[in-house]
Amino acid sequence: MARIRLGIVGCGEVVQIIHLPTLALLPDHFTVTALCDISAVVLNGVGDQWGVATRYTDYHGLVRSPDVDAVLVTNPHVYHAEVVQAACAAGKHVFVEKPMCLTLAEADAIIAAQAQSGVIVQIGFMRRYAPAFVEACRVVREMGAIHLAHVHSVIGRNVLIIEQVARIIRGTDVPADLIAAGQQLQKERVREAIGEVPPDVQSAYMLMLGLSSHDLSAMREMLGIPKSVLYAAQRQGGRYLTAAFDYGAYVCHFETGVDLIPRSDTYMAVYGAERTVLLEYETPYVRNLPVRLTVTEANGAGGVTAHAMHPNWEDAFHAEWRAFAENVTTGTMPKTPPADARHDLELFAEMARCMLRS
Repeated sequence: MARIRLGIVGCGEVVQIIHLPTLALLPDHFTVTALCDISAVVLNGVGDQWGVATRYTDYHGLVRSPDVDAVLVTNPHVYHAEVVQAACAAGKHVFVEKPMCLTLAEADAIIAAQAQSGVIVQIGFMRRYAPAFVEACRVVREMGAIHLAHVHSVIGRNVLIIEQVARIIRGTDVPADLIAAGQQLQKERVREAIGEVPPDVQSAYMLMLGLSSHDLSAMREMLGIPKSVLYAAQRQGGRYLTAAFDYGAYVCHFETGVDLIPRSDTYMAVYGAERTVLLEYETPYVRNLPVRLTVTEANGAGGVTAHAMHPNWEDAFHAEWRAFAENVTTGTMPKTPPADARHDLELFAEMARCMLRS
């Protein structure tokens, strides 16, 4: 496999903590050849730290570079769509962090750009690449009728953990007017996505795009797309969400929130008549923490057997980058393409509409 020359647009904390260290573990698959960030402090700090000499403050130069085969898109969410489309137009493969974009119109434009260019576009839903998740999906498929499901994610603010485990180079030199422009554009995109809604519902939508995109994307792969949203509500200014999804024969309950306790209380549970499947996630900001799978069932002798699995120590980010390398090399469609991520936006918009009634 020839090494994929990778350019990175946006060099913030997820790149510094997760992606660059992970890519360094895959030297036979990737070499980072270019960086882009609007902050010179971040761009030069990260470039010096990782020995990447080619640096841009405008992503157009990076995506057109003949020394770049693929682009990692990790700049602010509201700019994802335009960078992805520019990379596709330049014939570059794309790995874009979640959320892929903010609106259905942007999703459709990305889908069209990918189809026209024929490049690989993979969305960064790393939880779905974790070995324990892949095994959990297999077990659920074989367990027979599902009677109930539960998706739960209550986490402490990321900074509470990040500040303890990593040194982040922050973009303190970004002009205030550029920050304000990005915030205004985000408001416009949210309005386009879910209409004129109260500020707390806008905040809830942003939480869905961020944290909940992991949870509900994984739910969709494990259980399929729900028939409808039976109920959804937000509280605490949009920082805590609950919902119930109709799967016909059963209901999947969902809740999420962000507090000030530095931990990750995140799991998926699926209940059948004779088997329960529990998948537990740790914080992604400490790499290689295990994703644990526990299968509980009757032992046939009047008791219960619980089988706990931790398939291996491969980090979920490592697994998704390996998958991206294989997809690019073989021309295989990823399991998390743009059309898959579009389903999240449809689900989030339906949840937002329910929140207006709750």
